[in-house]
Amino acid sequence: MLDLPRWKTLLIGGALALFCLLAVPSFVPERYLGGWADRLPRINLGLDLAGGSYLLLEADTQDLANTRIESLRDQVQTEMRRQRPRIDVGDISTRGAQISFMLRDPTQVDAARERLLGITGSGAGMTGQREYDISVVDQSRFVIRPTAAGLAQAVDQAMGDATDVVRRRIDELGTREPTIVRQGASRIVVQVPGLQDPEALKNLLGRTARLEFKLVDETANPAELAQGRAPIGSQVLPFPGNQGSSPFIAVKRSTILSGDQLIDARQGFDPRDNSPNVSISFDNEGGRRFARVTQANVNKPFAIIVDNQVISAPNINEPILGGNASIAGSFTVESANQLAIALRSGKLPVALKVVEERTVGPDLGQDSINKGAIAGLIATALVIGYMLLTYGRFGVYATAALVLNILMILGAMALFNATLTLPGIAGFVLTIGAAVDANVLINERIREEQRRGRSIIQSVELGYKEASRAIFDANVTNVIAAVIMFFFGSGPIRGFAVVLTIGIVTSVFSAVTVTRLMVAGWLKTRPRELVI
Repeated sequence: MLDLPRWKTLLIGGALALFCLLAVPSFVPERYLGGWADRLPRINLGLDLAGGSYLLLEADTQDLANTRIESLRDQVQTEMRRQRPRIDVGDISTRGAQISFMLRDPTQVDAARERLLGITGSGAGMTGQREYDISVVDQSRFVIRPTAAGLAQAVDQAMGDATDVVRRRIDELGTREPTIVRQGASRIVVQVPGLQDPEALKNLLGRTARLEFKLVDETANPAELAQGRAPIGSQVLPFPGNQGSSPFIAVKRSTILSGDQLIDARQGFDPRDNSPNVSISFDNEGGRRFARVTQANVNKPFAIIVDNQVISAPNINEPILGGNASIAGSFTVESANQLAIALRSGKLPVALKVVEERTVGPDLGQDSINKGAIAGLIATALVIGYMLLTYGRFGVYATAALVLNILMILGAMALFNATLTLPGIAGFVLTIGAAVDANVLINERIREEQRRGRSIIQSVELGYKEASRAIFDANVTNVIAAVIMFFFGSGPIRGFAVVLTIGIVTSVFSAVTVTRLMVAGWLKTRPRELVI
């Protein structure tokens, strides 16, 4: 067992050298690495160490419910007119979080029900229940109500999509290792290390970026518009940029084009006055639809709407071909860039509002790092002192293995691009204390074999062989616990679990394999009987 083949010795030495080299860049400040800072493997610091912004976002489920109702309204209106025979319906109301409409011909009730079932789904959804309840009252009036199970399923799907959109928007900012996780049914936790401007982050993430193009209703009465009333089939929206006129405008409810067909959005400048704007591009289908709509509505105004607010309402002087357009408004370069990022990363399927925010300064993070380093040094010094006093030369080997273990932990974290948090430092310090447990078991086992009269070589061989079983069994249970914490925990708990798992693996390797290599090398030069 002590006679290790040369290839295994070289393999162990190479692994130690590799992980030690991987740990080096993390000790060098980024300003000295220049362009290599993003190329070399380094340990990233979490929010509590590097400082940054923390936001807790909550979904506006009522807004999602209203959006689903409006979307279903458009589908109902289109479906009733699209197929033959055409089903003539009256005005479709969306009051009271439900859809209701009258049939002009009561004999078409069964045909209308079949079409509605095709829209809302004739079978049960993923929850085992219907998403909408359809009922007929007064023989010819349909009422469609969303079910609680359908809304819960929609919220769950919207939150999953919203998490992806939030991640894409933050990635556009160029930040490193943000933490974006769902919390509960309708909340998202966002931690962005190194970002000291929470207001800009709030403006970016709080924007739904729901882009719509709608025709302006020119028949609206200005007096009724000022009171928030619009003609049937239209709606009133705020128009802050409408200089010298009413801050409201009436637009048709039907959306002629939406941001779903958008493929790119960039901040640019208007060639006429060099003011900031946002240039947008549509896909092939969106471009064809935009061209068709502008051809049919030349000399009519249309509204560009973002999050239910009209940004501009230009006149269609000529058909807009090619699938390219621009959004002009009272933009600054920063606000135009934020809108471009929001549009480019996709609209949020549900509005998010900030319910909690915190900003952690870098000074507080540096203080945590300093205290963590002091705790680590004290723990290391005490462990080294105990091992040297108790086991002498074998304590020296345990100390060397401990130092190598620390470097291997840092190298492994850098290799996996892991993030070090304050709980991670606690796990690191805990690993230092636990790293010598294996050496204590091995050394005590060697002493026990010597007391039984065995030679030093036999004692060392049996000590490593018998103690290894207990070491592996104990550490396997620790790894299982750490893995459970990682998958079921979040934020700081996961950071602690990552460091603990890496530390357990490297400590077993250093305590069992590395020290055995050192002891074997020493015994080859000192074959006489010794006592430890």
